Amino acid sequence: MVQNLWNAADAPQQANGLEQLVYRSNMIGSDRRVCNWGGGNTSSKTKMIDFRGQEIDVMYVKGSGSDLATMKAQHFTGLNLSYIQPLLERDEMSDEDMVAYLSNCMIDSKHPRASIETLLHAFLPFPHVDHTHPDAIISICCADNGKEIAKEIFGDRFVWVPYVRPGFTLSKMIADGVRSNPQAELVLMEKHGLVTWGDTSEACYAQTINIINEAEQYIEAKVNEAKLFGGQKHAPLAPEARQSVAGQIMPLIRGLVSDEKKMIVTFDDEADVLAFVGGSASQQLSQIGAACPDHLVHTKVTPLFIDWEPGEQDIDGLKQRLVEGLSSYKEGYKAYFERNSENNEVMFEAAPRVILIPGVGMFNTGKSWAMSKVSGALYHRAIAVMRGSTALGNFVSLSENESFHVEYWPLELYKLTLAPAEMEFSRQIAFITGGAGGIGSATAQRLVEEGAHVVLADLNLEGAQKVADELNAKYGDARALAVKMDVTKEEEVQAAYAEAVLQYGGVDIIVNNAGLATSSPFDETSLKEWNLNINVLGTGYFLVAREAFKIMKQQSIGGSMVFVGSKNSVYAGKNASAYSAAKALEAHLARCIAAEGGEFGIRVNTVLPDAILQGSAIWNSNWRNERAAAYGIEPDQLEEYYRKRTTLLVNIYPKDIAEGIAFFASSKASKTTGCMLTIDGGVPAAFTR
Repeated sequence: MVQNLWNAADAPQQANGLEQLVYRSNMIGSDRRVCNWGGGNTSSKTKMIDFRGQEIDVMYVKGSGSDLATMKAQHFTGLNLSYIQPLLERDEMSDEDMVAYLSNCMIDSKHPRASIETLLHAFLPFPHVDHTHPDAIISICCADNGKEIAKEIFGDRFVWVPYVRPGFTLSKMIADGVRSNPQAELVLMEKHGLVTWGDTSEACYAQTINIINEAEQYIEAKVNEAKLFGGQKHAPLAPEARQSVAGQIMPLIRGLVSDEKKMIVTFDDEADVLAFVGGSASQQLSQIGAACPDHLVHTKVTPLFIDWEPGEQDIDGLKQRLVEGLSSYKEGYKAYFERNSENNEVMFEAAPRVILIPGVGMFNTGKSWAMSKVSGALYHRAIAVMRGSTALGNFVSLSENESFHVEYWPLELYKLTLAPAEMEFSRQIAFITGGAGGIGSATAQRLVEEGAHVVLADLNLEGAQKVADELNAKYGDARALAVKMDVTKEEEVQAAYAEAVLQYGGVDIIVNNAGLATSSPFDETSLKEWNLNINVLGTGYFLVAREAFKIMKQQSIGGSMVFVGSKNSVYAGKNASAYSAAKALEAHLARCIAAEGGEFGIRVNTVLPDAILQGSAIWNSNWRNERAAAYGIEPDQLEEYYRKRTTLLVNIYPKDIAEGIAFFASSKASKTTGCMLTIDGGVPAAFTR
């Protein structure tokens, strides 16, 4: 059952104020069984003093593009009701005219554009109105016998309106229906949702919850778990097996759905998803259509359902079905667009937003981790609706043409224009070794601020997690992932990439940055010291690059590797033969990979920094003392010594190296590979030649 979350101690005290509307909206949105992400709308009618000092009737309604769970006062739009009420006398009104008219009703031009369903709220003669998309209610509204079921549950307390796309006509139909039924306590919108109301904000919210629970109680009494979705056809694989399968196919999926624009891919194997993908009737059910018009922009009309026998665990066969299925889906989507397009609409990417695989789970695609998760969250709601509808009767959806005209509806697409513009590294995933250190953390910051998702791999997991937490707090959930990894251990490198793939779907950029440094006269260099440098700076870079190369090849959408070398990659450092030799190995390894990677669109370049003392674990170790001794100076004189050694008389900082890395990883260097870039302030002895 859905819980009534209203807490009088937390709720603002002004019963008809905007702050209580915010509180009510947040309570509604906090439970996705009540309202979809980004969907639904709420309103409150009140009085205020306008700029003339006169009292006017005002309605505050959710602004377009907001989410009820997180919206604040500034996300609502205030409208002068006296300007809106005369519209009830009209017989028709186009969407364009409605938007233009409502813009003139706003009490503050700085408010956001009013919700698509503003007139629905304005035309109802109640102080507070909620429009939601509860799973239980939509289960009834998407059942072929829904109206009859509603009569059994609600008697004469409801108004049923047939499916009409939101706007003037639907709003007037609802107002007329409520006016003609004095017993009405709710409106059921066919294939769409619920409208409720109340005299106070708290009463309105309570009514919403009570109506949902009436419906849910009725549905649950009808559910036969053994027969859900036609009964179980495929049992879920064990959790470890599901993750293994997902890890093996996600780079392939990511490549196949990124043929037009790169996508982030996420994996979901929650219990409801596994029950659905394992059902005998689920493949057919999934192709009927969306469970709610609000889903369409984020899920498309249907998912891609892969017919696969999980018990056989034939990964090669699954990959072939994915190749064929995704190709067929994209061709089908293009045909759907061409059949229904009338007004020079621009087609979205043809790839699916939802991919379902029996025994394994659901894969979702989106321009970011967050948007991929939105498509998944909405499909959870679709599963819940299909569960309810099929327990009552048969699941039905919008017609193909109705679906198209919601998916490509200008008023719905307007919401997408409110999202921040995409940036250089949007839709890309960067894997950074040494992510907790000065260069690694500066690089992560630089890439994330331009749209990237980053994986911070480091032996120092606590340090990497601290950097990830800071990035996520500033830029949004899951923009950064911290993983523990020793670059010298093949199994740890593979496990770290597997974790990255399960989080984001693949990898586009790797920054080979993990490092250490030792200093000894050549004849005092031990085999242990030699092997340490070669293992971390040579073998470690090899392992990290090799595993990325495999993933990039499977994705078939190219990639960029940036090696963080050193001045010592081209300069024979005194008392640093092991370090210098390993750094030279890195630079040449990068060129070798560049030579092989070109045909796959994989670019490999190297930056050559020098003396990055700030935020460096290396320079805060004995290396500082060793280098000072090699130059015959005190350790605290090193920074000034290095500055004076440069022709530009400057110190070099982690952010300077991050800029070089960002350049090589960016589209600006799309035709550059096998290159070295010195970022050392100009050390003549290390000029490349």
